[in-house]
Amino acid sequence: MSQRSIVLNMPNYDEESMFHFGFVLGVNQSLVTVRPISDLHLRVFDSTYIPDILPLPDSARILAINSTPIPGFVVSIVANMQMGKHFELQFVPSLSFGDRTINYDIETYRYRTGETEPVQRIGLVKKIPSTYINFPLEIKYKSIRYNNFRPYLLAGVQYSLDLASQAKKREQKNRNEKIVKLNQNDIYLEAGVGFDFYNEWFKFGLELKMMYGLTDVLTRENNIYTESIDKVSSKIFQVSFTFE
Repeated sequence: MSQRSIVLNMPNYDEESMFHFGFVLGVNQSLVTVRPISDLHLRVFDSTYIPDILPLPDSARILAINSTPIPGFVVSIVANMQMGKHFELQFVPSLSFGDRTINYDIETYRYRTGETEPVQRIGLVKKIPSTYINFPLEIKYKSIRYNNFRPYLLAGVQYSLDLASQAKKREQKNRNEKIVKLNQNDIYLEAGVGFDFYNEWFKFGLELKMMYGLTDVLTRENNIYTESIDKVSSKIFQVSFTFE
């Protein structure tokens, strides 16, 4: 008598239609994986490679390069196509906003007569704002539904177009500072896990997804900030809330 039966919400949701639509709100954390050149600590750049360090040093070298993750957000629509009992093809075009930073630890040298501090160590942060239009295509593997709960795994590939990384307004705004640019196009591999919750009127999903960029996205412009790096690849962690 103490046992109570659980009422199934939308019991025929997955079978009643081949296609389902909804929208997604999410937060993400964007960063870049920076691989410096092999002789970073030995490479000394002359003044022609140092356009925005004032007063202008005679030469400089970079001691370390790293990236700091910054949170952003994403909005998207979702279209699902059922592919049998356990598989689903998903297209989720989205618009995401976020910034990335590359941090440089630089040692500068001045050999002028009367220079009181010929060697100085400074830290510079290059901020790279990004606005992405994303076109991911994903395959979901769904477990058997348990009452009003259903977990799933997903994998996919995503093409991204960055509208802001090379924007001319950034150059006009920072004429006295050399900005770091990233290529507009990138390809990502995706992997994630999610949980669907069937409510009375809609299906709510919680999803954790990781995206790894496959290409070198750094635009090289013959300065100390780009010539000290061998490769830059993107990485994004995203938590999404889906409403269908």
